[in-house]
Amino acid sequence: MVSRLALMMALPALVLGTSTAVRAQAPAKATYVKVDTTEGAFVIELDAAKAPKTVDNFLKYVKEDHYTNTIFHRVIDGFMIQGGGFTADMQEKEAPRLVRNEGGNGLKNLTYTVAMARTSAPHSASSQFFVNTANNDFLNRENSQDGFGYAVFGRVVEGKEVVDRIGKAPTQAKPNPKVTGMLMQDVPTTPIVIKSIEVVEKK
Repeated sequence: MVSRLALMMALPALVLGTSTAVRAQAPAKATYVKVDTTEGAFVIELDAAKAPKTVDNFLKYVKEDHYTNTIFHRVIDGFMIQGGGFTADMQEKEAPRLVRNEGGNGLKNLTYTVAMARTSAPHSASSQFFVNTANNDFLNRENSQDGFGYAVFGRVVEGKEVVDRIGKAPTQAKPNPKVTGMLMQDVPTTPIVIKSIEVVEKK
């Protein structure tokens, strides 16, 4: 939407009939990352225009090589696949840098969109992310119980069949390394390892 200030500045040029032209800004070039896993690879288009803080934080973890040899540790068929925080031996990687929740950016938790995972604290997202494998409207800010929702920051544009395959992986409960006697549910029986995440050029 054009701001009131911009309209006021443009008005004199219109009235005086000058040849002043407004130079349109080219849209920012999209950034793509390739997620290479033991089940195949998929490509995510990041939306820095609508989720600038989230994309910046995610790319910092990518450049720090944080995601290499982490796993998709939580897979729920018909819901989502979550990864980026644990190694194959269920050790949680340190990810101290948090990002403010951008759940109100207008992007919805639709099938194949990518969002940040977090605890019940709204601004606790760090490195873990998930890919929606269904339209999960209840995760959107306007439908969320806490009024914040889960911030979408990208969408899968290639390799959707890989996401589908991961989403159908058989799962089991495994001991939670942080809490004695507690189990982590929905862990793939065979570890699905993220071999790398890297920025790529979209052809």
